[in-house]
Amino acid sequence: MKIVLYTILSFFTLGCVSTNLIKKHVAHFPHEVRPVASKPCFEGAYYRKLVSSVDTWVGISGTVVLPQLSFDETRINPKNSAQYLDNPSIYLGGLMGGQETDIGLSWEVIRDKQGQVSKARMAFRPFLRRTGHQSGQQAVFLNAPAKEEFYWYPGEEVFMSLKTIAKGQVEFIVKGAGKQYKTTFACAGYALDTKGEFKRVNAIDQMGNEGKPVQVTKTKVSGGKWLGTDLLRMENGNILKVPFHSGRYTEMNCPTTAFFLVIVSDREKARGAEEITINGSGYTFDSELRQE
Repeated sequence: MKIVLYTILSFFTLGCVSTNLIKKHVAHFPHEVRPVASKPCFEGAYYRKLVSSVDTWVGISGTVVLPQLSFDETRINPKNSAQYLDNPSIYLGGLMGGQETDIGLSWEVIRDKQGQVSKARMAFRPFLRRTGHQSGQQAVFLNAPAKEEFYWYPGEEVFMSLKTIAKGQVEFIVKGAGKQYKTTFACAGYALDTKGEFKRVNAIDQMGNEGKPVQVTKTKVSGGKWLGTDLLRMENGNILKVPFHSGRYTEMNCPTTAFFLVIVSDREKARGAEEITINGSGYTFDSELRQE
């Protein structure tokens, strides 16, 4: 098996459109738009993003084993000593009709059985974020309710799906380890007849640092393993589920590849699978290829 390590490295019918998913193992469709070679990073976080071309994509889904977390004990939130300034997240998202979404799981506070909200962040909880839209729809950030059935933990395997289901509506599902969260989310820019791009992201977000250079940290998020990822594509009136393989995405390691270890075989690349570690301390060796 070939393993590549990167570091300093890298239902219903709407009109005549069927929203039943059809699995297709197609390398590329005849008129499929290919992804661009590169995209600029947005400052403020350590993140690995795989993002599609702008085409008739209408969603994305994937199965992931949640990563293990090790925090930098010197980076404590001055407003809450039980929390850190670094916050891991793993999520899906899109950009359609000029509106961006980030929807997935972030490390969050919980509510215990006595109804008390924890001071520390203790579990992955679903979140939904959208930017504003030219229609007048406002930007919003939401969390799933702080309930035990919506908490996930490092090492658990979860399936996540973000799907456009109607004009101005997306559906988000996360399920695994005997739990499930499912909701619809109003996103004015999203429609089944609109072209857009979709992404998956593993990140260490940094509190109050959006748009600024990343802060030095020793926080490490290890072994987040995507077992597979699919894009949803509108094609001739059907929604097709196709592999998010390496020929369908632009790879972004931000701020630089120095902070990422990615383990992936050629077979895994073909189905949108890989294992990701984000290390704020960085790596000191160049990319290498190992044979096993």
